[in-house]
Amino acid sequence: MLLPNKQNCTVCIIGLGYVGLPLAIAISNCKKCIYSNEELNRYVIGYDLNENRISELNNSYDRTNEIKEVELKNINNLLFTSKTKDLFKADVFIITVPTPIDSAKSPDLSFINNASTLVGSIIKERQNILEESNSIKSPIIIYESTVYPGVTEEICVPIIERESKIEYNLIHNNKTFFCGYSPERINPGDRDHTIIDIKKVTSGSNREVSIWINEFYGSFIKAGTFMASSIKVAEASKVIENTQRDINIALINELSIIFKMMNIDTHDVLEAASTKWNFQNFKPGLVGGHCIGVDPYYLTHKAQSLGYHPEMVLAGRRINDKMDKWIADQLILEMIRKGLTINGTEILVLGFTFKENCPDVRNTRVANLIISLSKYNLKPIIVDPLVDPILAFKEYKVEVNKEIPTHKKYPVILIAVAHEQFSCLEIKEWQEYVDKDTLILDLKGIVPKSMNPIRI
Repeated sequence: MLLPNKQNCTVCIIGLGYVGLPLAIAISNCKKCIYSNEELNRYVIGYDLNENRISELNNSYDRTNEIKEVELKNINNLLFTSKTKDLFKADVFIITVPTPIDSAKSPDLSFINNASTLVGSIIKERQNILEESNSIKSPIIIYESTVYPGVTEEICVPIIERESKIEYNLIHNNKTFFCGYSPERINPGDRDHTIIDIKKVTSGSNREVSIWINEFYGSFIKAGTFMASSIKVAEASKVIENTQRDINIALINELSIIFKMMNIDTHDVLEAASTKWNFQNFKPGLVGGHCIGVDPYYLTHKAQSLGYHPEMVLAGRRINDKMDKWIADQLILEMIRKGLTINGTEILVLGFTFKENCPDVRNTRVANLIISLSKYNLKPIIVDPLVDPILAFKEYKVEVNKEIPTHKKYPVILIAVAHEQFSCLEIKEWQEYVDKDTLILDLKGIVPKSMNPIRI
């Protein structure tokens, strides 16, 4: 079989979100192979259906805040496009599209299926072009989207075969294509653990392809790679990463409920327990986003299709999914204890994204918390410096302020997300928004304890 040249292949990234864009930049920026020191002359194509996204990137603007303007301005071998004709000469296709859940909390594979359909049609046209030029090299399609074990080869590959009319993984035939799976490990908003600083798990449809994919990623991932024994193993490794984290946070959330009944500060307990070297210091709070709040459902879906009901995984999901309602109830109880009026009272809510230092509002549990508070007829004033107010209103029908309205004291303040803009506030700055009767409910443990916040 004839595989693409690792040094000068054309790489197409399909999906330019939190995963795809940093990946495209990392491949584009690497001019020398990390392990061999060979010169790299790769051409990168970043493809996205969203024409506005392409226009913004071509104007050096990244709405996710993951890539700085200066980085986008300095790239010289990367094309951003929404036109399929620009993809026909690609050798490697890396699919980084979303894999969400639907309203029934079942896997929604529509994006990855559509991407597979696209790639199938592209490599069919690609085959015709290469046959005319007599330079046939088998394309490699790598999936990075989170899936349950089996999706790549049992669902995506048949789609590509159907659309391309080309058979999969024929080792002794150049009229074929190969696949791999290398789970994304992007941590949005994290400036310390970037894509090149996190070890990459890789896999391929046969031994030679596995080595090719492993060396391809190893050429630009500083942290190195780990070659899994199969595509299914790599898929499973990804889906359990966030499932494990979800269960650990669920444990701490349940402990926080218990400690609240005992009038014990959970953050104080965690601080004390963390003095033991092997204690895992997870924090209580809202669990949303497009990974931790979603991935466990992919695993449980597959398990249930095999006739097994996963008790612990689903128990963790149930605990985390009900935290917003429990937090709202605790806030109302504290307001009653302080003799505060509930009906029509304004509450300052700091943070709306699903996690700190990230503008992403997909599957944010703060939205659920707002709904719970609104049922008590509280009037939330939401502040998040990172959120696009237009997008927030479109998705959740809420108004989000970029800054805290000044010259005003609030009867209730709820800290929902620990953005740097909030966690760096000094006592005197907090005091601008409170009076002696203000109730502060701090979900993230960032308000100075001298201000007597209620912590969960």
